[in-house]
Amino acid sequence: MTSFFLFLSKVFKWSFGFFESFGNVLNWILFAVCCVMFTYWCYVLVATLGGDKDKDYYSPTEGKNPYYDPTIYKKEG
Repeated sequence: MTSFFLFLSKVFKWSFGFFESFGNVLNWILFAVCCVMFTYWCYVLVATLGGDKDKDYYSPTEGKNPYYDPTIYKKEG
């Protein structure tokens, strides 16, 4: 029975080493993916949204849908 528990101990030690190595590799893969996503996010913020491009925006509905429409909310009395 002792040999079974020694074998089981070796299996557990091997599995913990495997999961530690696999977790390390997975951690580096996720780190690389997050670095790429962060770089793309910075590119979108600087290149696409930067440079005061919002000042050239034209709203096709500005002024056509006011919050207060006098024809609807007229005072009766």
